[in-house]
Amino acid sequence: MQINLDDLRRILREAAGADASTDLDTEILDRTFDELGYDSLALLETAGRIEREYHVALSDAVVTEAETPRALLDVVNSQLA
Repeated sequence: MQINLDDLRRILREAAGADASTDLDTEILDRTFDELGYDSLALLETAGRIEREYHVALSDAVVTEAETPRALLDVVNSQLA
């Protein structure tokens, strides 16, 4: 099992909503979470949802160090492998 970009988009919207100026349906893989309007609190909520849904443990440090959706997907998928 792996998490993909569409899964992450859904979780980001559920966890913290989407900034009106941010279109999560565009190419976001390499944009920073700051650019997308997500702060560390929003990322921790996102991580919590990922942990519950995918039954994986993610440390707060690893999550906050993942600066882009691609980096977060890599971390989560490496834990799921």
